[in-house]
Amino acid sequence: MIKNRYDVIVVGARCGGSPTAMLLARAGYRVLVVDRATFPSDTISTHLVHPPGVAALRRWGLLDRLKATGCPPIDTYLFDFGPFTISGAPGTDDAPVVYGPRRTVLDKLLVDAAAEAGAEVREGFTVSSVVFDDAGVIGVRGHSRKGPTVTERARVVVGADGWHSRVAQSVRPDQYHDKPRLLCGYYTYYSGLPMGSRFETYVRPDRGFAAWATNDDLTLVVGGWPFAEFEANKKDIEGNFLKMLELAPPFAERIRAAHREARFVGTAVPNFFRKPFGPGWALVGDAGYNKDFITAQGITDAFRDAELSATALDETFSGLCSFESALGRYQRTRDQHVLPMYEFTTQLATLEPPPPELARLLQAVHGNTEAMDAFARVNAGVTSPAKFFSPQNADHIFTVAA
Repeated sequence: MIKNRYDVIVVGARCGGSPTAMLLARAGYRVLVVDRATFPSDTISTHLVHPPGVAALRRWGLLDRLKATGCPPIDTYLFDFGPFTISGAPGTDDAPVVYGPRRTVLDKLLVDAAAEAGAEVREGFTVSSVVFDDAGVIGVRGHSRKGPTVTERARVVVGADGWHSRVAQSVRPDQYHDKPRLLCGYYTYYSGLPMGSRFETYVRPDRGFAAWATNDDLTLVVGGWPFAEFEANKKDIEGNFLKMLELAPPFAERIRAAHREARFVGTAVPNFFRKPFGPGWALVGDAGYNKDFITAQGITDAFRDAELSATALDETFSGLCSFESALGRYQRTRDQHVLPMYEFTTQLATLEPPPPELARLLQAVHGNTEAMDAFARVNAGVTSPAKFFSPQNADHIFTVAA
């Protein structure tokens, strides 16, 4: 019988993969993490690490490293709806501020932490196939950029390789709660566009855009339109993007005084849940659950999945419970936590005007400091949308407004 060289092979070394590898290596397991990229390198991202993600970095002992990169803290989320604005604090006691780091910075920090924990990291390694036996997944086959094809074996292969996941394509997990692409978004970076400590969002009919500070004295500006307009608008992305910003004249004026430093990068993504485990395999981050980027939850979701999956695998390897039981709990916990945000996000991503009752509620939130902070924490993934928009909480907000 061929002996497994590793306990876990993690495919993908960004925000889902490296933390998973790091946590398992810290627990004493033999971990290999591979990625076709080399680090530092960029990837399409909304950048934001909301308070739950910041709290995870603190637990892992990595928050001070992120602060040392000079990434500016954000303490206010501002939502400009045109007739009124909601401005609140998204933070919590253990994570009072938010960060929006470049992925060239954050991913390198996470990869280094995985290596320091004892995981073997192979950069520039492409997985060409997942290896099976009669019982399930037993490893991967792949190659470095100039090396021969090799086969590595493990007790479990973790796919952390995004919604295009090679691992997911190979194991064909059940998929549910599917929704189509809803929003087509693009972003770029500007210099000379000071944001202070604010994250600003502008909501207009069939349009939405936002801006916040990132590394290197740059400001990320992101915006989008319904996916139905993708073909028409892709012919002049810059022109349509700048025309969109004119819907908020004061912001457009600030943009005209700034300087664009990069090309536009954009995408549109499907919305789905995948069963995140099966015989010999597991999925974390976007590989297992993906939703539109309008609420910028991807990094925080990946961090949560890393902790949940690493705990489940530790329970399996140590004999505390079966693989099916431990990973089943991971799936249930993930789904219960994210489903309300999934529904909230996909509704926002349609860019349709809010129903009259919701519009009235948002107007009642305006000017109520407690309610505005609570709304900011919903968008930051701190408070469940189900709780905030519950009839009881809505009645309370209306009562205070009256």
